[in-house]
Amino acid sequence: MAKSSVNTPSVPAPVETLTARGRKTRDALLDAARTVFETVGFPDTRVEQITQEANVAYGTFYRYFESKEHIFRELSTRLFKDVHRREPTDPDLSPAARLVAANRSYYKAYRRNARLMAIVEQVATINDEFRELRHEHRSQLIERTSRAIARWQQEGLVRQSLDPVLAARAMSAMVDHTLYLWLIQGEAADEEALLSTLDQMCLGALGLESDSP
Repeated sequence: MAKSSVNTPSVPAPVETLTARGRKTRDALLDAARTVFETVGFPDTRVEQITQEANVAYGTFYRYFESKEHIFRELSTRLFKDVHRREPTDPDLSPAARLVAANRSYYKAYRRNARLMAIVEQVATINDEFRELRHEHRSQLIERTSRAIARWQQEGLVRQSLDPVLAARAMSAMVDHTLYLWLIQGEAADEEALLSTLDQMCLGALGLESDSP
């Protein structure tokens, strides 16, 4: 069982100043926090539970994080970076194939992080700071998608009548809500049929011709 301590510094040490051991402890606290948040939810999580899960003294937490909100914010940022990261693709792929590849990468990451994503979505509805964080990362995804749509319009591959930003927002909302209902709310669906349908709807909305027969 973790030992208790009341020696808590007022300001956590900057990550770049930590020793290898300090980074290891910090990572252990992040892993423990994720486990606790996913188990009991954000409102019911206490710092003591996190330190017990990490098997460190209570005061150790405050060497690295200011509060449970602080550690949750970092977990949320890591989550969005993972979900929005794109795997390298063959530059010779068609726009349709690249879009499908990007979608599938997003689906996999969403599934991988579904439990924490559920907590993030919940907190974003009740906390202005996390709502803004969620909005910021969603905006990054929309900006990247809208740039691709605008480029494809210039190449004559996508409907000229579409507003790139609004199209990106609509597609993102469709995909996000569908995955939320499926992976978080537990709505029954055949995985491949659902993902294939989302791919086809995204391609159809833009007017991109699928490479599939």
